[in-house]
Amino acid sequence: MLPVFRVSRVATTQRSIRVATGHNPAGVPGTPGDREQWLIVSPATRTRARVPDELCAQAVELARAAAAELAGSDQVGEHLAVEADGDRVVTHLFESLLPGYAGWRWAVTVARASRSKQVTVSEVVLLPGPDALLAPEWVPWRDRLRPGDLGVGDLLPASPDDERLVPVVAGEGDDGLVWPEGAGAETAAAETAATETPAEPEVAQARVLSAIGRDSTAERWYEGDHGPRTALARAAPAPCASCGFLVRLGGPLGGLFGVCANAYAPEDGRVVSVDHGCGAHSEADRGHGAEPVMPPIIDELGYDLVDQPGISVDETVFESLDHG
Repeated sequence: MLPVFRVSRVATTQRSIRVATGHNPAGVPGTPGDREQWLIVSPATRTRARVPDELCAQAVELARAAAAELAGSDQVGEHLAVEADGDRVVTHLFESLLPGYAGWRWAVTVARASRSKQVTVSEVVLLPGPDALLAPEWVPWRDRLRPGDLGVGDLLPASPDDERLVPVVAGEGDDGLVWPEGAGAETAAAETAATETPAEPEVAQARVLSAIGRDSTAERWYEGDHGPRTALARAAPAPCASCGFLVRLGGPLGGLFGVCANAYAPEDGRVVSVDHGCGAHSEADRGHGAEPVMPPIIDELGYDLVDQPGISVDETVFESLDHG
């Protein structure tokens, strides 16, 4: 059996809904035995635009004087608008003439007490308008930092949620990491500490490169000044992979990168890709240099006749070389 609803007007701002549940064989709501419940429902509230208080809206000169007292009379322009902030509270907007603040406005808020005709100034502030010239959006310092910005004495710790790093215990395989020893190993080491000379403590890594950090590093190095696409690499006699001064890196990055150990090379002490190169290649003089220069061919049997000033070839008498 469906519930029966009865709607009746209670007041001009509210209405009540009578919900009757249970069996009603006669089909007449409100019969004995029905379980009824009354709900008070308020209609949707209508919002009205606030109308500026008349006395506060007329206090234009009072607001201008307050803005001029703060900024100077030559920095306050024409009156732009009046905005209602509440009951008997309005804000007067004046054009700002401050250099560098194009589109800004002086906002002077005035108010008056209930049943009072005296208007007073609450605050004076400089606010940007819809077409104001604003500074660029603030960027956190960590996002503004660029390579090379770190100076002597500066600290730049990696954040705990840095995606380029992972805890040591989370890495294995290509990273060449081992899991920390168990409590049993630590106990055994403590028992033998009294009879053995203690070794120098090792600094353990709490985090290592993650796959994301490794890939971004490889891409940055490969596309940088020490990769294969530089003018220095294109003019090299051979790639770094065949150079005796290349020291390969360990781990996954060692398959593509190494460190140059040639003191005379421009990349000395820097990480280079194996297909990078320079003119200081260790085997540059073994088949990788320029084409050999052929010795000149001298003809000692023939000669050419050349006219000289005052001497004509046609008037010259040549003797035979055959004296036999």
